[in-house]
Amino acid sequence: MDWKEVLRRRLATPDTGPNRLLKVAGEKQNRAEKKSEQELKDEEMDLFTKYYSEWKGGRKNTNEFYKTIPRFYYRLPAEDEVLLQKLREESRAVFLQRKSRELLDNEELQNLWFLLDKHQTPPMIGEEAMINYENFLKVGEKAGPKCKQFFTAKVFAKLLHTDSYGRISIMQFFNYVMRKVWLHQTRIGLSLYDVAGQGYLRESDLENYILELIPTLPQLDGLEKSFYSFYVCTAVRKFFFFLDPLRTGKIKIQDILACSFLDDLLELRDEELSKESQETNWFSAPSALRVYGQYLNLDKDHNGMLSKEELSRYGTATMTNVFLDRVFQECLTYDGEMDYKTYLDFVLALENRKEPAALQYIFKLLDIENKGYLNVFSLNYFFRDEIFDMVKPKDPLKISLQDLINSNQGDTVTTILIDLNGFWTYENREALVANDNENSADLDDT
Repeated sequence: MDWKEVLRRRLATPDTGPNRLLKVAGEKQNRAEKKSEQELKDEEMDLFTKYYSEWKGGRKNTNEFYKTIPRFYYRLPAEDEVLLQKLREESRAVFLQRKSRELLDNEELQNLWFLLDKHQTPPMIGEEAMINYENFLKVGEKAGPKCKQFFTAKVFAKLLHTDSYGRISIMQFFNYVMRKVWLHQTRIGLSLYDVAGQGYLRESDLENYILELIPTLPQLDGLEKSFYSFYVCTAVRKFFFFLDPLRTGKIKIQDILACSFLDDLLELRDEELSKESQETNWFSAPSALRVYGQYLNLDKDHNGMLSKEELSRYGTATMTNVFLDRVFQECLTYDGEMDYKTYLDFVLALENRKEPAALQYIFKLLDIENKGYLNVFSLNYFFRDEIFDMVKPKDPLKISLQDLINSNQGDTVTTILIDLNGFWTYENREALVANDNENSADLDDT
């Protein structure tokens, strides 16, 4: 056979020699390289999962108390989750009803008083009945499960004062129980208006609460229904001015209960409330009518708003132009005029100048450079450096809000800075004192 034919056949047949083996090995290597590229990320993830699971499992074994932490976050339903919102509202309503049933009613309170009176421990202190700890516990056993929370050693010790027999006053204890019951009732009542269910009331929530409270307050029987909206605005503004210093638009129910404003408001249930008490109570009908009447008298053009010129006639009409300029620069206005709500903040600040919230309001107006303190420039803008001697601030070149509060001169300082009459009174204080002394001497001679 011709060698050429042999070579042609050799090339035509499959390669089984060394070249074939090299070719196969190369293909296997390529497949291995391709496989590792595809599975590289999966392999890394498998290793990570393996080692992370081992580490996490080790932590669980060494920190068992993590298992006992209760769930503390529950997502609020979104606006479009109507069913969840309804479920949440119903759940809250049921919860508040259950809490309300746990409180002592009038009959149970009367029974408690009867038991306390029956177990009093002689001798009496004047007309005041007393009870020792032994009888105190006996009453607790007979009063029922609702009263159990009041009959503790802690409560007894809290009310124990200087009695030589180690007793407490029955009346003081009963008033303590009444106060606690009232606080819980009020908390439940306010919570019914907490639309968000987060423990605070928005302005509209508190407005609804007070509006529905008006018919239950005999001292407000004379108010015309057309005045209700202005009364509610007047009442709500005091809560927010003092309890919402950061102007967040909401107040904690806890803060409402802790302050005295609610006591003042509910004092209007007393049908025999004295005239003097009504005049000093911001929530009384005479007080609300006085504030609103002043606003109407200042509003000379009867457009329902106050301009700077109209506000300048407030009080004794002696506020400085510089201070009035600052009021309209810093406070919320509409086309340069002040509405009733902004006016109420203004009145509350000027009528309560010893209170930190009022000083904060005025301080912001006096701090013309918005630096958080009053320096020589700021005070020269309103008055002069003599004020530094009155306040005695930590820094001799500036006065902070805290300095003003700590000095106990805040009302005097702010009066001097914003009121010409206050300035004149301060400037002539020595002459006024001397004049008062002369008048007193003349009266003594007669």
